[in-house]
Amino acid sequence: MPPDERALLTLREVRFGFPARPDFLGPISLAVAGGECWAIVGPNGAGKSTLLRLMAGLHTPHAGEVEISGEPLRRISARRRAQRLSFLPQRTPVDVDFCARDVVLLGRYPHRSLGLFDSAEDYRVAERAMALTETLEYADRPIATLSGGEAQRVHLAAALAQEPRILLLDEPTASLDLQHQLAIFRILHDRARRDGPAVVVVTHDVNLAAQFCTHVLLLHEGRVVAQGTSAAVLTPSILQPIYGVKLVTLTVPDQPDRRWIVPLDATDGDRR
Repeated sequence: MPPDERALLTLREVRFGFPARPDFLGPISLAVAGGECWAIVGPNGAGKSTLLRLMAGLHTPHAGEVEISGEPLRRISARRRAQRLSFLPQRTPVDVDFCARDVVLLGRYPHRSLGLFDSAEDYRVAERAMALTETLEYADRPIATLSGGEAQRVHLAAALAQEPRILLLDEPTASLDLQHQLAIFRILHDRARRDGPAVVVVTHDVNLAAQFCTHVLLLHEGRVVAQGTSAAVLTPSILQPIYGVKLVTLTVPDQPDRRWIVPLDATDGDRR
């Protein structure tokens, strides 16, 4: 892959495996520019979460390179990495005796000078992140007393308060109701477009990806099937062989740019 000066996150022929499956993932090459919101989609076991952990530096590639702004990730210290990259896993432990505000303030830790307490600016950034994720009402509640969906939004607020140039999220809407699923994806889309970070989100929901993500990487059995704009990748002809179901694309007459991908059987009124 030739250098892309716009890319904040670059993967160059990355490969990874486990002892039982040494060739589990790759080779994968990818360039994510600032202002782009990428979705990683694919069936269960495709390698989506593993790929995201490689991007975050939580796994080390067996071959190839992960780069941040052209610098190999493996050469970047943990503190500098945390100043530039935020990773939100699928499940975050909540067995700590912190209130929600303190959890969000942890996102400011990489930006503090050693030994200093939270500054007024830290509190302002944390409050903005909590307002954006609609978690201010939980600010003083212990994180362990929140529901799964409430806690997930608090952890997302912490990731946003980190103010990273690269935001990586693994199934951030898995515990959320429909209203908050849409709200979170809208936040990610708007944050990428307005503030210019690179956003990469793993999701099972191809319709959320189609509505809110600029680009999509489709994985199947550890290999890249397709990558490009959402409109180019999320088509029945590409998705049907991977998911093993017939699909149809639906549009709303007054919103021709918005597409929904629906299993064909779900529209077949003759089946019982």
